[in-house]
Amino acid sequence: MGAWIEALRWPFGVSMKILQTLTFPGRFESLAPISKFVTRAARAAGLDACAVDAVQLAVDEACSNIIEHAYGGEGRGDIECTCHVNDDGLTVILRDHGRPFDPSLVPEPNLCPSLEDEDCTGGGLGLYFMRQLMDTVYFEFAPDTGNVLTMVKRREPAS
Repeated sequence: MGAWIEALRWPFGVSMKILQTLTFPGRFESLAPISKFVTRAARAAGLDACAVDAVQLAVDEACSNIIEHAYGGEGRGDIECTCHVNDDGLTVILRDHGRPFDPSLVPEPNLCPSLEDEDCTGGGLGLYFMRQLMDTVYFEFAPDTGNVLTMVKRREPAS
């Protein structure tokens, strides 16, 4: 936590690179502490309130998916969350050791105009929202490192 506070004291023009990793139990009760962790990082990165909210929502959705889909339920593994504050903004890296995830197998959601539409499905909306909220969303899987989700939110240029 001190690293985030120190970052806020650095004068403008100085390269700011801070990396912090915490590991959380793969439980829904961990979503609030994960949100606090990424919120502190997003603020230290100088993101505006709207961008901070976007990071919180994207990370919450990603962690919920890890618990539900990668682990198949609560308490079956950990979520490692790394926040990298840099000159451009914030990079959040989420790692789990659950079932492999291939985003290309997730169908595009049907964004229908009415909830009564028979073809309206809820599947794939979480991934869709993560991609809309963040500037970059990238998935990797390797047997030795597990699932790695990297999401980037860039700081808006000063006006």
